[in-house]
This record gives sequence, structure tokens and C-alpha cells, in this order.
Amino acid sequence: PLLNAKNALSQLDLSFLKNKSVLVKPNFGRKVQAGIGINTHPEAIRGVLEVLKDCGCSRIAIGESPILGVKVEKVYEESGVDRMAADYGCELIAMDNINPVVKTIPDARLVESTKICAPVLEYDCILSLPVAKCHMHTGVSLGIKNMKGCLWRKEKVRYHQLEYAEGKTYPEKTLDTAISDLATILLPDITVLDGYMGMEGLGPSGGDSIVGDFAVASLDPMGADIVGCAMMGIDPAEVVHLRLTAERMGFSIHLED
Repeated sequence: PLLNAKNALSQLDLSFLKNKSVLVKPNFGRKVQAGIGINTHPEAIRGVLEVLKDCGCSRIAIGESPILGVKVEKVYEESGVDRMAADYGCELIAMDNINPVVKTIPDARLVESTKICAPVLEYDCILSLPVAKCHMHTGVSLGIKNMKGCLWRKEKVRYHQLEYAEGKTYPEKTLDTAISDLATILLPDITVLDGYMGMEGLGPSGGDSIVGDFAVASLDPMGADIVGCAMMGIDPAEVVHLRLTAERMGFSIHLED
């Protein structure tokens, strides 16, 4: 996983990161052992940090807001990322411990305003570093879906409980629409997909671990997720939150053979 992530990210022109601050946002939503396809593999994080340290960044941090009831400090400790961050001089941020920023979503279909973890807005660049896995509610959980982990505390739960207003309904599930609303104001600047050990079936935590042995890196968040779907054998046009997000960007997804 280290070499996969490092080699993929090294292919990009990252010269724009010189003297810039970068927040690395892994998928560290649960306190579980590493390498089973639920959380981003710690060695994938190490690979990303090695590349970023060579870019002349002014500041590098790792930040996460896990599912309700999970203390991210415990996840950092369980995975060894706390020691890794110290080795690389990176700050570790428990984003739920900081008061959120409320952001308005213009032209929202469902979520007119949302609570975002403040550190997400304090860095020049956001690097989304999710594990590539299937998701029972959203089809896949990749770089764009990973940004839902930037929502503060119970705000993540709220996205699962939303209902369309009378007279303003869409055929898609509200969760997919909510993710596409969030994507209009919050997308990663860099995406690195950790596909070394992913999950198929009933993800994000109840599926089967599967070795993918790949990584994808891109400055285009939609491009990264489309390629990630292809690597997973999934048609991205069938992933509703990706289709909606693409449509709102003004294009359609087509996976060519």
C-alpha cells in the first residue's frame, strides 16, 4: 500500500503545493484493525506523507471526523498513525473537537446549509485519501463520498435522515442528493484512492475484504472516482451520487469498454 499510494501520487504535478498547507483526510471512521478494507491502510497514508514532505508544503496535517460514538484519537492510536504523524512532523486533528463552520449551499436540492469541521476550511488544499470500498447505501465510498466525513459530529447522521420538501422532490434517494449538494461546495483538491485492501458487498464495514492492490491519484475528483469504480468493476454511471454530481457539473458519465 505504501508503494502503490506513493507511486500514484508521484505521477502528478504537485508543484503548486510549495508553501501551501495540506489537510490529509483519510477514511478512519471506525476503531478497527488495519488492513481489512474498512479504514484507509496506514501504509497508504505513509506513502502520501512521503510525497508531500518532498513538495515543500508549509504545513501538513491529518484530520478526521469518524462516525458518532467513535473517538478518532483512539483510531489514530490503534492504527499507529499517531506515531507515524510524529515521525513526519504532521499535526493530528480530531476535527469533532473544534466548533464547526456553518456553510450555505447555493441552489441546494435538499441541504440548504451544513455544518463542516472548521479545519477543512483552514487549509489551502484538501487531499482525500479513502479506502476503495463498496457501500450499502451509496454504491461506493471513494474520494467524493469521503468528504462526507468532513461533516461535524451528528451532521453525518442527519444526511441519512433527510426528506424532500413537499413540491421539491427528486427520484434519487435523499442521501445521494445530499452528497451531491455537499459536492457543490466541498470537493478535494487531490484524491488518492487506497485500493490495496478494499471491501465488496455490504460496506462500509460489514462486507468482505478483498485485495485490489491498486491506487489511483488525480487532481480531478470526479476522474479519480470514475477510474476507481472501473478498477472495482463497477459502472460509475450506476453510482447515483456520482451521476448526480457529474450532472450538476455539466457533464454525463460514460464508461467505455
